[in-house]
Amino acid sequence: MDDGGAGKTTTTKTVCVTGAGGFIASWLVQLLLSRGGYVVHGTVRDPSDPKNGHLMALDGAGERLRLFKADLLDYDSVAAAVAGCEGVFHVASPVPAVNPTNPDAEILAPAVTGTRNVLKASHAADARRVVVVSSVGAVIMNPKIPDCAVVDEDSWSDEDYCRATENWYCLSKTQAEREALAYCEKAGTTTMDVVTVCPPWVLGPLLQPTVNTTSMRLVAYLTGENTDEKMRNMVDVRDVVAALVLALETPEASGRRLICSAHAMKVSETVGLVRSLHPDLKLDYPRKFVQVEDEKGVSSKRLQALGWKFRAAEETLRDTIDSYKAAGILN
Repeated sequence: MDDGGAGKTTTTKTVCVTGAGGFIASWLVQLLLSRGGYVVHGTVRDPSDPKNGHLMALDGAGERLRLFKADLLDYDSVAAAVAGCEGVFHVASPVPAVNPTNPDAEILAPAVTGTRNVLKASHAADARRVVVVSSVGAVIMNPKIPDCAVVDEDSWSDEDYCRATENWYCLSKTQAEREALAYCEKAGTTTMDVVTVCPPWVLGPLLQPTVNTTSMRLVAYLTGENTDEKMRNMVDVRDVVAALVLALETPEASGRRLICSAHAMKVSETVGLVRSLHPDLKLDYPRKFVQVEDEKGVSSKRLQALGWKFRAAEETLRDTIDSYKAAGILN
């Protein structure tokens, strides 16, 4: 499989990855280390926590990966991790509780403050570029978008609508991404730029020992716990991290917002494809799905114009389920 334009690099660069132990970030660290030309600073809550052991087990980690204890709300700890880095990937993001009692304090303020601290520290460290992982959730949550529309990076989620529907995750992503894109102008820096990358539902095999929220969503569809039928945008985690490295290395990406989506499929189609790829799975597939509002379609043409490629849905789902079986999530 093509790595989406993220081939071997020949010069050594020091970069930082926030939230390095997470689903997307773990794959990003692996890709950076595999290319041989990167020294990686990874922020985690506790470098000695066994759940981060998979990072230090990666090829090249012993020589070129350093984990930093950092809290994104603590500027000094972020600054220590970012020091000496010419590129920064801001991947970490607050994951909202099902029913937060105070969403402004628990989700929104941390998302924006954490993003601001990463950008401020990156600016102070003379970083060249910061790549921020946003979400399609910051693009499509807008009642003014027609049902049949396919939107691009000019579309933004409506913050009032997100708040009214209590979609705190999409609201936090929208606010944090706006903060990121506006930072350089507000700070008056001409030496650092910001690129944001907006993926949808991210699937793919697990590297980390814990099961992430998006993976559990697929499991819920497969077991019948969730029977909502809708069109969903999706992308492979390995293609997301290729896009992130492409966003760091491509001069033409400067200041851009880039949607990173590969496929749009009905949930029933996704479940059916998994079933055909893994007929051995012992699951009670739901016999009937209940139609709910489809996600809006999104276009990744801007990212593809920079050289990004993505793998087939069959490969993503086959490898995803193989990973879940190996982890004991499915059998």
